[in-house]
Amino acid sequence: MANLKEVRIRIASVKSTQQITSAMKMVAASKLRKAQNAIIKLRPYASKLTEMLQNLSASIEGDSDSPFAQQREPRNILILTLASNRGLCGAFNANVIKATNNLIANTYGAANKAGTLRLVTFGRKVTEYYNKRSAVYASYDHIYDNLSFENVAPLAEELMKAFSEKEFDRIVIVYNQFKNAAVQRLISEQFLPIQPPETTAVKQANPLDYIFEPNKEDILNELIPKSLKIQLYKALLDSYASEQGARMTAMHQATDNADDLLKELRLSYNKARQTAITKEILEIVGGAEALKA
Repeated sequence: MANLKEVRIRIASVKSTQQITSAMKMVAASKLRKAQNAIIKLRPYASKLTEMLQNLSASIEGDSDSPFAQQREPRNILILTLASNRGLCGAFNANVIKATNNLIANTYGAANKAGTLRLVTFGRKVTEYYNKRSAVYASYDHIYDNLSFENVAPLAEELMKAFSEKEFDRIVIVYNQFKNAAVQRLISEQFLPIQPPETTAVKQANPLDYIFEPNKEDILNELIPKSLKIQLYKALLDSYASEQGARMTAMHQATDNADDLLKELRLSYNKARQTAITKEILEIVGGAEALKA
């Protein structure tokens, strides 16, 4: 059994760690509240914008020459991997890396072998991981320092330009979709080209009839870039909210584990102290008996 001094040192160390994890939990909870409000407010707008785009695409199917809707053979692939700049958030980063690796191996293995697959990373953790294993086409680790639509829009424009110039045939985003503080769902979402709308029996029975003003080309040219910018911004907001939720959950578990460990250490300390007291009493009694003799 450890002596009293060693147990006291361990108790002090665990208490210090518990204070740190508790403070990090509160900071993550504060950041999560802001990020959660932002993504909840954006989702209805993004969903309605996507629905509107799909309905417009369905109404003019076969009559659109948008460069962002061109379906080409996926030879040149770009994968956007969204993770975090910091750790201490459980398996958040590891899950994103695992999903990206599975996508590369199972879906785009041919492009990877041919050397036509590129990675764009968001977050130092994933950037460091792939820099050691393969070349990173570009990294935007700083995007989380000031995550806003104004900062994301130029990046979306660069991606749209690269696709329209046929530098890439397909662009995919891998990220964690925020559900709640404890649940994040990994998503592999096609960014470009725009996926054709799903045709259902209801839509076929009730075809959409739009009156375009001023004209359909101007409307689509305005709507498609805006929708793509919102799509990328929503993915980044989802990832950021998921990161804060994962960190808050991890720090909560760490704080609870520290509390359990403290209980065990205090029990060990009391046992060691009781053993030391009993030993001293026995020595005193033994000494007294020796003096009587």
